[in-house]
Amino acid sequence: MSTWRTSSYSDSSGNNCVEVAKPDAAVLVRDTADADGTLLAVDAAAWQRFTAALR
Repeated sequence: MSTWRTSSYSDSSGNNCVEVAKPDAAVLVRDTADADGTLLAVDAAAWQRFTAALR
């Protein structure tokens, strides 16, 4: 089971929330409001490049 972390940019009312987890070589992304819904799996190296570009 993965540990999910909620984005620090998620609002307090539960809207516009995303969570990420890193169980192995991939990073998982999901909508907090739909925790049982679809997951996006991203290669860990690609995720690192993506988040570095946001800074």
